[in-house]
Amino acid sequence: MEKKEKDFYERLEQKGVTRRDFMKYCTFMTATLGLNASFVSKVADVFAAPKERPPVIWLNFAECTGCAEGFLRSTYPWIDEIVLELINLEYQETIMAAAGHQAEESLKAAVKKHKGKFICITEGAIGTKYDGAYGKIGGRTFLDVANSVIPHAAATIALGSCASFGGIQAAKPNPGGFKGVGEALNVKTINIPGCPPNPVNLVGTIVNYLLLGKLPQLDAAGRPLFAYGRTIHDQCTRRGHFEAGEFVMEFGSKDAEKGWCLYTLGCRGPMTYNNCPTAKFNDGTSWPVQAGHPCIGCSEPNFWDAMSPFYEAM
Repeated sequence: MEKKEKDFYERLEQKGVTRRDFMKYCTFMTATLGLNASFVSKVADVFAAPKERPPVIWLNFAECTGCAEGFLRSTYPWIDEIVLELINLEYQETIMAAAGHQAEESLKAAVKKHKGKFICITEGAIGTKYDGAYGKIGGRTFLDVANSVIPHAAATIALGSCASFGGIQAAKPNPGGFKGVGEALNVKTINIPGCPPNPVNLVGTIVNYLLLGKLPQLDAAGRPLFAYGRTIHDQCTRRGHFEAGEFVMEFGSKDAEKGWCLYTLGCRGPMTYNNCPTAKFNDGTSWPVQAGHPCIGCSEPNFWDAMSPFYEAM
C-alpha cells in the first residue's frame, strides 16, 4: 500500500471510521453513479490516492449559503478530506481566512494561475437587469464578477436551484432579472439543482471526473443523469399510480404500507427528477416524503412559479 493511501486510512481510523465503513460508502457512491460493482475499488482509490487534484474556484452570488452549508457538513467523506485530498480549493468565501481586498486579490491570482484549467463551482442566481445592480460584492456586480471568472474555467458547476435556474430570486415578478448562471452568461453549466441539493450529487460529479476523466452525462436541463435521470415518484416507496385518468394508491413494500402516497396533498414527485429517495439526506437518514412532507419539486426549473401552490394536487 502506498504511503499516501496508508495515511488516508489511518486518518479515517482516527475519526472512528473503519475501512469497512468507508468501503460501504464507496459502494453507495458507485451505485449512485450507475457503475457496476467492479468500480468500487476504483472509487475507493479516488478518495484514498487521487492521481490529480483539480483546482476549484467557488463563487457565491444571490443565495442563502444553504447549498455550501449542506456540502460543508457532509459526511463520508468529510469536507477536509474533500478539500485536502480530492480537489485543490483555491477560493471559497464561506471557509477562507482572507476577507475584503485580500480575498479579491486571492480570486484574481487563482484565476490567473489556473486559467483554462480550474473548475468553477457557482452558488446563487445572478441579477441581469440594470447592468446587474441587484447584487454586488466589493462594489462589483455579481454579473461583473462572473464574467471575469467563469469564461476562464475549464467547466462550471451550478450548485443549487438558484445557480442552476434562478431559484426564488427568479420568481415572479423578478424585478432584478435574476437568472441561473448558465442563462445569465450564456455558457454551458453542469446543473446540480435542489434547495438545497444533496451533497452526494456534487461529490459524485467530482468523483466521476477524477475516475473517468470526464464530467457526467447530462439531461436536457444540464443535470447529471446519474442523479436526475428518474422521477422522485418512480423511486418512492409511498408512490401511487394513474389508471384510466384516476389516481390510485399503490402499496408495494413495507415502507409504503406505513403511509399513503402524498400526491393528493400536493406532492410534485411525479414531475420532479432527483435521487432523493435513494440518496436521502443527513447521512442517509431520511428525506422529505419519508418524513411525511410532499415533494415541492425544488430541483425543477422555475419551481417556485411552476410548482406552486405547493399543497394542491396538480
